[in-house]
Amino acid sequence: MHHFVSASRAAILSRDPRRSTSPIPSRRNSFRGLAILVLHLAVVSWLPVLSWAPAAPAADRTAALQRGGILGTGERVAEREQMVRSQIAGGGMFREAVSDSAVLRAMRTVPRHAFVPDKQRAKAYADTPLPIGHGQTISQPFIVAVMTELLQLGPDSRVLEIGTGSGYQAAVLAQIADQVYSIEIIDPLAQRARDTLRDLGLEHVRLRRADGYHGWPEAAPFDAIIVTCASGHLPPPLWEQLKPGGRIVIPIGGTWSVQRLVVVEKTPEGRRRSNSVMAVRFVPMTGRAEQPPGDGGDDSEEPRR
Repeated sequence: MHHFVSASRAAILSRDPRRSTSPIPSRRNSFRGLAILVLHLAVVSWLPVLSWAPAAPAADRTAALQRGGILGTGERVAEREQMVRSQIAGGGMFREAVSDSAVLRAMRTVPRHAFVPDKQRAKAYADTPLPIGHGQTISQPFIVAVMTELLQLGPDSRVLEIGTGSGYQAAVLAQIADQVYSIEIIDPLAQRARDTLRDLGLEHVRLRRADGYHGWPEAAPFDAIIVTCASGHLPPPLWEQLKPGGRIVIPIGGTWSVQRLVVVEKTPEGRRRSNSVMAVRFVPMTGRAEQPPGDGGDDSEEPRR
């Protein structure tokens, strides 16, 4: 842009200025020439902006403004950078590094300390899960990054999260995908997460207090579904609400048994393809998930609250 402006200014300076035909320019003609010169400079100086920066679509501008609130959080930036470098992008003996640039950027951006109770804030960027009350936890940063990367999200993705908890995972998702839906069964956690997300300018995250086992039928289908609590089986409603070509990332296993982080893909033909990624330990999914599949009523209908 600067090179373009400089070239235009050089052309103006090298050109013979507009003058009156009389040997001594009149005051009126001098003023007119000055006005024309100023107008020309103003128009030329705006040309690069008009030609190089076309207006973004309204949806893109709205998403950028919504994300702007969280980008303004400048506290503990160095700790986030260290967290990403040492825990997430660096890898290690027992973990494979996360390499998706959008995920790494999101992890550097979202202030994890805003999502933990005050007494836990000193440890907000430690390589560990932390309690958030009501028997729940905020996941280890590395696990948040891994699960987000496994979803393979894009800007236009519609993603559903089961188990809002603190709201941290939803905030990370919202840095990548513009359509984020999240369900939390515990009312005080849902309210606290809603307040935190709002305070950070992330009102476009849609949050519901309900049993996540039943998903969010009226917002389906989803490109991706992430479950942040362990279930002994994949809830049938979640599978039904997944788009062909989409994927679910879910920890499968009981509370006291080995849990595996599993990626379940729905092929374009609607078939199921599953891959086990790693051993994990999550709090259990409560509500309908505590009953065996096929017991306790219709899996496809969300209970009224």
